[in-house]
Amino acid sequence: MERGVSSSSRVRLDDILGTLSLAVDLGLGQPMGHVARATVVAARLGDRVGMSASERTTLVHVALMGWVGCIADSRDAAAWFGDDIAYRAGVYDLDMAPLPFLGYLLRLAGTGDPVPRRAAKVAGVLVDRGRSVQKSLRAHCQVTSAVARRLGLTDEVCDALGFIFARWDGKGLPEGAGGNSIPLPVRLWQLADVAEVHHARGGTPAVASVVRDRRGTAFDPELVDALLAYADDVWSDLAPTDGWEVMVGLVPPTPLTQARLDTALEAVADWVDLKSPWFSGHSRAVADLAAGAARHLGWDDEEARFVRRAGLMHDLGRVGVPNSLWDRTAPLSDSDRERLRLHSYYTGRMLAHSPALSPWSDVASMAHERLDGSGYHRGLTAAALPMSARLLAAADTFRTKTEPRPHRAALSTGDAAAHLVEEAEAGRLDRRAVDAVLAAAGRHERRTPSVLPAGLTPREAEVLALLARGATNRQVASRLGISPKTAGNHVERIYAKAGVSTRAAATLFAMEHLLVDPEQLG
Repeated sequence: MERGVSSSSRVRLDDILGTLSLAVDLGLGQPMGHVARATVVAARLGDRVGMSASERTTLVHVALMGWVGCIADSRDAAAWFGDDIAYRAGVYDLDMAPLPFLGYLLRLAGTGDPVPRRAAKVAGVLVDRGRSVQKSLRAHCQVTSAVARRLGLTDEVCDALGFIFARWDGKGLPEGAGGNSIPLPVRLWQLADVAEVHHARGGTPAVASVVRDRRGTAFDPELVDALLAYADDVWSDLAPTDGWEVMVGLVPPTPLTQARLDTALEAVADWVDLKSPWFSGHSRAVADLAAGAARHLGWDDEEARFVRRAGLMHDLGRVGVPNSLWDRTAPLSDSDRERLRLHSYYTGRMLAHSPALSPWSDVASMAHERLDGSGYHRGLTAAALPMSARLLAAADTFRTKTEPRPHRAALSTGDAAAHLVEEAEAGRLDRRAVDAVLAAAGRHERRTPSVLPAGLTPREAEVLALLARGATNRQVASRLGISPKTAGNHVERIYAKAGVSTRAAATLFAMEHLLVDPEQLG
């Protein structure tokens, strides 16, 4: 049987942050390693302008975490602009001052839609004038801050992350923040993030063109001058496809205890599931079910924990696939399905970067493989699939079938169990794994808190669970038999108690506190 790390975890905080950054790269439409290289560039530039040791640590963590919140608006961005990943990739060619950014939104609105629908979305952007985007930026900041807190990052890092959309000229968010009121680590990261994308495209000349154009508007003019003066040095020995090894040596390592590693991986799992409300709570549910099945087979605590951790990470690659596919109700084309199947490949690639996380790489990326070779992404057959992967595949299949998807309603647990048995009889899932998963599912109740967090009432917990599944206020009202106004009042109170102001942050709060399954509440 497979075993994970020893009682003393070899995993460091930088392994978690670096792996998150690889997922973020794909969500930004950039090659894996972009964020790591930008972090190195920012740190090297900071050293040349007199950055202190404490600022260096803050910078590294801000740079690795800065774009984590981009997942928060994936569904809305896809609905308005066609492809949330392409939408973010295009921002690197834009000085995000209010008017140019509005023009960018107008150009993208309704991409891929029929002409009448596209015209309606363009009109919607004009009427809205970017207010929805500002709300998305707030959601981004709240999600980033919540994940940073759960990972145990310092107050200095969490405070600095509140300035990631600030501009030197004061025309960003928070309103009025500009100039030297923006923390130095943030100003360095903002510059390096954009510069690294353009350096990968066209070297130092491309960097010079873009940063000079934004000098004194988006970027600190003194840092722009320093970057141009030291460009050859800060990119020295940094290959276009490299960055991880240099990045992990920028600050002293922070080893994680076993308990803190589990907490960190749970935060990562919840973050990944923010990609779409259809996935809320999925990764943790799969992980817990697979671990329960392992214990049913008589595996010891270390072995069950290994499977659980693989389950927490098995869908990391989803961030690299646009929501226009994940949320689609219409049938997928063959090319669409191939693109979806890349997510398990991405998962394996991300985890393989870190020697400490690589033991989980193969198993986590095998969740969609099948014994007869009909699965993906490698089309492996029984001989190549360890029992841990077979448990994870059965647990993932069961949970997926009991959750709603854009093209179908959730199956009952009985129908999902029948489906698993059929898959085992057809030779696609392992029968022992299926039996263990169904036994675990039969006695497994989702852990719900005996006392609801933040002073939530049982009714508010029900409303929060529905919000986390993507329900509108009107849909919440219909489901619970209350008026839309009452549903809206519940939402306002939930936001106030949870300390959030956006659906994405409320959803993350719900997943953190195991409140995403309406059927488990009330």
